[in-house]
Amino acid sequence: MKNYKFDYPTKKQIYKAIGDRDLLLYIFEPESDTNENKPVILFFNGGSFKKDPITPVQFQHQARFFSKHNYVAICVDYRNGSDAGFTPVQAICDVKSAVRWVREHSSEMRIDSNKIIVCGASAGGYIAVSSIMFDSIDDDENEKQTDHLPNTLVVFGAGMDGIDIMKRRYPELLQKANEYSPIHNVKKCLPQTLWLVGTKDDLFHQNIEFIKLMREKGNDITLETYEDMEHGFFNYGRHNNKTWLNTSVKIKDYLESRGY
Repeated sequence: MKNYKFDYPTKKQIYKAIGDRDLLLYIFEPESDTNENKPVILFFNGGSFKKDPITPVQFQHQARFFSKHNYVAICVDYRNGSDAGFTPVQAICDVKSAVRWVREHSSEMRIDSNKIIVCGASAGGYIAVSSIMFDSIDDDENEKQTDHLPNTLVVFGAGMDGIDIMKRRYPELLQKANEYSPIHNVKKCLPQTLWLVGTKDDLFHQNIEFIKLMREKGNDITLETYEDMEHGFFNYGRHNNKTWLNTSVKIKDYLESRGY
């Protein structure tokens, strides 16, 4: 089990075990203790394909922000570049497993199983989108009766060209890379989606093209662009935390406009 140090209290919950690797949910419970079923937002960090990956701690401040606004917020641990034999396919499977576990345990968690939000950044955004687009990628043999699709998706600048990702990082998967590439498999499949990206993000133009193509297929995607902002601009600690707060409020306002 990998241990990550958070600055705030979290409840740890194993949602999946692969051999001796336990995958955990780090749960930020709402500060107001009411009996009503609450929405839940699951955060999937970026930078996970590297050998020395970013950890789920990346989104702890966003998680705390939402827990203070009566959400159950979760930073999700999923397989990453530090795990032996890792490929992005494993991480895509883990997104599905995490959503299924939360939905299956919605009563005990006092959450609304129809208000599950998945939020991913960079690599976390790629696996979040891919978990929705690619039905064949799944390793939950006994759990497939539970819906793995979130009700809402939030993405921060993320690579949508799976061929490029595999070419750069996983050449052994290049032969099947088209099957793992959102931009090469455009279709109507996403839930209502908020997409946030900076104009100086290296992925900006690719994201704009993907959103255009997906909208043409009938997907409901709201785009928010941030002028002169770089990849990862939303992270706590950057830009005097102005962009962290602005994007957090933007997500909250979007969710409220959609009935959350």
